[in-house]
Amino acid sequence: MNIGFFGGTFDPIHRGHLALARAARERCNLGRIFFVPANVPPHKQGDALSAFAHRYAMIALATAQEKDFAPSVLEAPEDFGAGSPAKGKTQAAKPNYTIDTVKRVKQSFKKADQLFLLIGIDAFADIAKWHQAEALFRECEFVVASRPGYSLADVANALPASLRPRQEVTRPFQKQAATGDLVLSGVTIHLLDEVYQPISSTTIRQAAAAGKPLGRFVDPAVADYIKKMGLYKGR
Repeated sequence: MNIGFFGGTFDPIHRGHLALARAARERCNLGRIFFVPANVPPHKQGDALSAFAHRYAMIALATAQEKDFAPSVLEAPEDFGAGSPAKGKTQAAKPNYTIDTVKRVKQSFKKADQLFLLIGIDAFADIAKWHQAEALFRECEFVVASRPGYSLADVANALPASLRPRQEVTRPFQKQAATGDLVLSGVTIHLLDEVYQPISSTTIRQAAAAGKPLGRFVDPAVADYIKKMGLYKGR
């Protein structure tokens, strides 16, 4: 089975996340996609995040009608489920490195299973800075949601130095849109060019804080949850 791994803060999960997952499912014939909210994202240590339980609950609500989508507790805090969502220990926990989680989840795989990591192109632009980035490319194929303004050369040049093609190789692709598949030695990237939606979690949090409708950003059940729980007030 082809299995998708979609990590992030999901604070909150929005329509752009779901569009990426649906497109990846179709493109790569994914039989299952795990949405993995990070307890402590390495690149956002110290940031004010909603409690893990809230973010997990919103994923569960957003994916309830998609039988192949599943919220995951792979990066849940140790005390998850032990009490109120407001009593998590996010800032005291160790950061969640994707490479560690990927290796752990693959321990339960069958021999024929293949892992695909879903990611937006803005995040992929910093992939070389990720913990053990080279090892991550050995563990899985990437599915990257592209957007206007990125070229195929930009994607190749974002790779860790040990996997990056020479400049003379990528130069001809500087004006070629980031579409199709990029297959290099030790690297396989599937680029999705028709799923970009100009939605950001920051914009949604600001709208929620201002009491504005969220229906165009998130699933109705997620919008109701945000309102009921009073999330993002005072941010």
